[in-house]
Amino acid sequence: MPCDTGHDWWRSAVIYQVYPRSFADSNGDGVGDLPGITSRLPYLADLGVDAIWLSPFYPSAHEDGGYDIIDFRDVDPLFGNLDDFDALVARAKRLGLRVLVDLVPNHTSRHHPWFLESRASRTAARRNWYIWADPAKDGGPPNNWRAVTGGSAWTLDEATGQYYMHSFFAAQPDLNWRNPNVREAMAEIMRFWLDRGIDGFRVDMIDYLLKDEALRDEPVDDKGWYDHPLAKYQLNQWGVVDIMRGLRRVVDGYPGARILLGEVESRLPIDVLVRYYGTAGQLDVLHLPFNFWLLFLPWQSAALERFITDYDAAVPEGAVPNWVLGNHDVPRPATRLGVAQARAAMVLLLTLRGAPVVYYGDELGMPNVPIPPERIQDPWSAALPGGGRDPARTPMRWNGGPTAGFCPEHAVPWLPVGDGLETVNVEDQRQDPRSMLALTKALLTLRRARPALRDGSLRCIQGPPGIIAFSRVLHEERFLVALNTTDGTLDMPLPPGTVGVVRLSSAMDRTGTCSALRLRAHEACVLEWVHRS
Repeated sequence: MPCDTGHDWWRSAVIYQVYPRSFADSNGDGVGDLPGITSRLPYLADLGVDAIWLSPFYPSAHEDGGYDIIDFRDVDPLFGNLDDFDALVARAKRLGLRVLVDLVPNHTSRHHPWFLESRASRTAARRNWYIWADPAKDGGPPNNWRAVTGGSAWTLDEATGQYYMHSFFAAQPDLNWRNPNVREAMAEIMRFWLDRGIDGFRVDMIDYLLKDEALRDEPVDDKGWYDHPLAKYQLNQWGVVDIMRGLRRVVDGYPGARILLGEVESRLPIDVLVRYYGTAGQLDVLHLPFNFWLLFLPWQSAALERFITDYDAAVPEGAVPNWVLGNHDVPRPATRLGVAQARAAMVLLLTLRGAPVVYYGDELGMPNVPIPPERIQDPWSAALPGGGRDPARTPMRWNGGPTAGFCPEHAVPWLPVGDGLETVNVEDQRQDPRSMLALTKALLTLRRARPALRDGSLRCIQGPPGIIAFSRVLHEERFLVALNTTDGTLDMPLPPGTVGVVRLSSAMDRTGTCSALRLRAHEACVLEWVHRS
């Protein structure tokens, strides 16, 4: 059950991301669906998470993994229907789980009725719902803005002689958020889902919502390049904060602490990232802006300590940090960091101050799965060679059978389930007291039981090179978390006059007390500090 059912439940909530295509297939078509998710909710309640976030399940042309939406107020038949969605929410609530859904405000599918009307003519009623511009003097795109998926961010519409903008694929035209009609339409979409009982939204790519009105070229380096996280005109416009305040007012109009979890560019500078909270005393923007830095920082103690210290200090008073270790766009931790390091990283994720997000399957240590060319689904594979995201989106492994329990054995999963099923699956790891699943569940149980690990202060502690250590303190309760980021054994001394009671090790094989902590290669430990008697 959730550790906090009150108004501020989200402040230390553990949010579990479900990618609907890959979680559980209920009808044998090889694709995950909403009834499949509903059937597996008891597993998530038993695991100990507080909320689930559902990636897009809306009607889509499926030209970008469901993020090209045709109808924001329905369920794609591939995943079920609205009755299935309502049943999922009702079952989640009975189990004490909250439900967040994806809101994708930056763009629609090119097949969305709004865009079909917008491109009908230059005088169409919804022409200004999207971003249109005349060609440059040479007939080319209006400026040098690039799509995240490669190439120009502009596509010429031959029929009307203007370019439309798309931050991603040409199949995903950007909405014009300077148009108040767009803002109100999106607010109505939010109310549609809030009225169905959801607890909030994960808001996709918010820093792209406003573009420079003059469409000025981005300044480039001597190679003609600019970095999206630092773009001056294509994104990162100050007015986005006001747009988010408008969305915040929508969720604040509902009882029970409905929240906004906002996706921003992955490597935003800390000062830009934290402005999406608002300011101390006026935290009226996002409840939780996504902090993706653990996905990109080197697994080195100095880099981790520096960022954790700077970020924690920059979060406005009254707000809480957010932490992410994996998601549907990046390689999984078990592949990115290594198996042992992924265990230590899970200890880090679930003991830091704030609200962490766990990506489905990472609690098992699921790895990336190589995808044969004939099985590739992700269009990013062709647009950005080496950038395909399918390897991190493969089916959840429920057992060691040929389809991993994701779908019936006569069906063909939409992506391969991969090798290593005999150890990396729910059924087998439930029987292993030292498995990654056992570690994750133990961490969640400890976090729920001990207030200092949920709500306590955080302070990094100087340790030997290669160790990152920090305290979590609330009133008289004190914990030390220490991680060895190296492949050698390192000693972490404890303060004079104290001993540590080992509450958890990433190896799941330690108990007892110590006055100095000897960490094995890539090991993490959680100790409760007590004064020596």
